[in-house]
Amino acid sequence: MAGWNADTAAGPLGAGTVTLVEGTSFCISLPNGDIHPDHPHGMFFQDTRVLSYWVLTINGQPLEPLTAQTKEPYRAAFAGRITRSDGYADTPLIVERLREVGVGMVEHVTVSNHSMEPVECLVEFAVGSDFADVFEVKEARVQRQWEESREYHHNTLTIRSRWQDVRKSVVVSSDVAEATREGLRYRTTIPPRGHWSTVVTITPGTEGGAPVAPVVRPAVGELSRSDLRRQEWVAKIPVLHMGNHSIERTLRRSYDDLGALRIEDPTHPDRVVVAAGAPWFMTLFGRDSLWASEMAMPVDPSLALGTLQTLADRQGKVVDPISEEEPGKILHEVRLDVSSGLSLGGKSVYYGSIDATPLFVVLLGSVSRWGFAKDTIAALLPNADRALDWIRDYGDRDGDGFVEYQRLNDRGLINQGWKDSWDGINFADGRLAEPPIALCEVQAYVYDAYMARAWIAYDAGDAPLARELADRAAELKVRFNEQFWMPDRGYYAIALDGRKRQVDACASNMGHCLWVGLVDEDKAPLVAERLMSPEMFSGWGVRTLGTDMGAYNPASYHNGSVWPHDNAVIAAGLMRYGFVEEAQRISTALLEAADYSEGRLPELFCGFSREQYSEPVPYPTACSPQAWAATSPIQLVTSLMRYDTHVSRGGFWMDPQLPASYGDLHITNAPMGGGRVTIDIADSVPTVQGLPEGMVFHKGHRPWLTELVQQAGLRKEV
Repeated sequence: MAGWNADTAAGPLGAGTVTLVEGTSFCISLPNGDIHPDHPHGMFFQDTRVLSYWVLTINGQPLEPLTAQTKEPYRAAFAGRITRSDGYADTPLIVERLREVGVGMVEHVTVSNHSMEPVECLVEFAVGSDFADVFEVKEARVQRQWEESREYHHNTLTIRSRWQDVRKSVVVSSDVAEATREGLRYRTTIPPRGHWSTVVTITPGTEGGAPVAPVVRPAVGELSRSDLRRQEWVAKIPVLHMGNHSIERTLRRSYDDLGALRIEDPTHPDRVVVAAGAPWFMTLFGRDSLWASEMAMPVDPSLALGTLQTLADRQGKVVDPISEEEPGKILHEVRLDVSSGLSLGGKSVYYGSIDATPLFVVLLGSVSRWGFAKDTIAALLPNADRALDWIRDYGDRDGDGFVEYQRLNDRGLINQGWKDSWDGINFADGRLAEPPIALCEVQAYVYDAYMARAWIAYDAGDAPLARELADRAAELKVRFNEQFWMPDRGYYAIALDGRKRQVDACASNMGHCLWVGLVDEDKAPLVAERLMSPEMFSGWGVRTLGTDMGAYNPASYHNGSVWPHDNAVIAAGLMRYGFVEEAQRISTALLEAADYSEGRLPELFCGFSREQYSEPVPYPTACSPQAWAATSPIQLVTSLMRYDTHVSRGGFWMDPQLPASYGDLHITNAPMGGGRVTIDIADSVPTVQGLPEGMVFHKGHRPWLTELVQQAGLRKEV
């Protein structure tokens, strides 16, 4: 079933496409601001396209685009001109559209007449809504025919549609318009050197048909709801100044995008979680939201807590082969709208993820280190223990100590790790691996989950549970290094297949094993060397698959492309094992790549080498902004800073290894142990001010859980 599958990537959005995002709403349009249903464009609200056709013409002529600039993630300014019918190149009519997305959309349109003569104008907005589900649009398979009715009265057009028992509506209105069946119309004469303007609002209706509160700005000079939301966000996150202004811009863009990708749990408005990415994944994803929260911890640790609480509420309870739900399992994806049942096999939640469950426990370990109230952590421990039970009872299907996946029905995802395209896991010769598949990085997350829960138990005085989990982790590490390591190749297999054969492709996944300390010390130099080899490192980052592999394709989704989040994890792993120069190379390459897209890293880009093309080659359907791509620059820089904390041990650690080209760093308002700290790094020398009482700054790396467990005498060796 295509709904769950990354097997069918979205059609390209097109060159110059403008994407705006705020909460669960987003809008994708052409560079002139128009929306056409023959592109995967539209204004989307709660996973439904409420505006599929939105075309502005003046005297029957479309706008020729001049520029489109995103002011904030939810607001853009478009400038265009109306071409003349008499063949002259220049035209006196300039059109500006200032668009803002929130719960609906508001558009300020100004037409300026730059001639010495008055110009008569017929300004028209053509409006259409197909109320298509986001999956239908993404995969270009809009098939449902809604029964549509249109009501127009004075300055308001209401489109109502019905499909089976589902009802939708959208209201389009403007101050001085004449509403028609097709849209809105204005007749005006613009004086010489003068201008004319109007404001249009698009408001989606709720299930009962009543419009929700629109996005309109209360009055001139006042802030919109989105602005207020952004202001609150900016007040609670760190303020950053960096000698290298392009890296500073990238980090600030990351903060902005992360702020726009926050969505509220409808049943708990106080909980804020991170949506996976725009345009197609403005919803809660297990793996993506967990990873993004982990990487964003130094910016806003409360995002991680909200994500954990929301995922805990939806933790699997029963065995359901259709949704792939199992007791203790953490979901893969939630969809918000009733019609999403079409895409998720009649369900709004799908559980086909092998890694979200261990990552849930890993993130809880991070949250507990960042100093949340003991009772807040304690409330989530039963969920963590159920997740560990799932790893034992369902994740490890054959009892060999490794966690593997095989989809439970023929409509689920074929591959259920982060490389979830149908052809994402293959042998060196290009053959596809057969399930059940045990991925190398999933064993790393399981190892880290055991360690995280062991330390929480030790902290709470439960030494027997701590010892049991620490032993389980130690056994997994020994078995992993025996069965996944390929001594003749000098790297780890990406997976074991259904017959427990090593899937021998050279892939980026093994870098995740460095992150958690699963790699034996003697093997780490070979892994680092392989990841930085010309076959793997493109010059912009580490490729998902080596160029010498049978399935390599630089323009594929998972078989040779470069993913920023993958690289951020690898860089953190290289730092852990002391490969500072390699981590710096990856970090610098990605931050330089961000310069080519105005400081915003996309979900992925193509894997062509930097020697071949002097700019990163965009991947046509990459999400942007995307949560774990937005948090990657934060992870890259904090990894090089060796920035971490363990509040219950009263420690904050930092040992910066920033390249000289990054310049000095000054951070204020950084959250730490319930307080706010100021950090300065000048000539690689760190200073910290404002640490909460009882906390001490240490120069060095935070003691790894493996080291703490060893010190605590929970087991003899790691």
